[in-house]
Amino acid sequence: MYRKYSPVVRSMFIAMLAFAGAAGAATPQAPKVDPAKGATLYADGDPARGLPSCLSCHGAAGNSTIVANPKLAGQPEGYLYKQLVDFTKPERAQPIMTTYAKMLTDEEKKNISAYLAAQSQKPGAAKVRDSIELGKKIYRGGLAEKAVPACASCHGPAGAGNPSKYPRIGGQHQDYTIAQLGAFKGHGRKNSAEMTTIAQRMSDDEIKAVADYVAGLK
Repeated sequence: MYRKYSPVVRSMFIAMLAFAGAAGAATPQAPKVDPAKGATLYADGDPARGLPSCLSCHGAAGNSTIVANPKLAGQPEGYLYKQLVDFTKPERAQPIMTTYAKMLTDEEKKNISAYLAAQSQKPGAAKVRDSIELGKKIYRGGLAEKAVPACASCHGPAGAGNPSKYPRIGGQHQDYTIAQLGAFKGHGRKNSAEMTTIAQRMSDDEIKAVADYVAGLK
């Protein structure tokens, strides 16, 4: 049934609708992610702020040639952004990256992440023939006796990762992967309780074997 309202009530209702519309129109829109800006910042840095070029450590287009520094090309965009944020927190404090991550705005973190995610990673290769079968076993099937799950269950059969949560590890430098698993094992890196638990169940030889195996995944 249609209900009549007094002129005063109708006026108040109309005013409320108008206010709600104006408030919605005034809400600022988040800036669009811009990979081109990310590419420029990655390559050139920002000398005015003392921010160096990222490629000096991580290589052209994110393909690091320094084995201690990770390849970033082709990493899931959400994962890269999360790590840049994590570097500003105690859970992943690191002298160099924490300094630079704190200098980046949230928008810049997203732009750089989008740029790197769109780049193609240069392949790596396994180097230790004697441990290849052990590495393959751990990656594909885990270590049931130690409750270590298959790496592939989270990182994918080719090590391509999973957006926002799991990184691309296929083709990554052996030295870097070993260092990160070691950091999880020794509590030096604390931004993944899951990886800390897994790494602590693995021996140093098992860590080296799986790191070498994933380096050759494509």
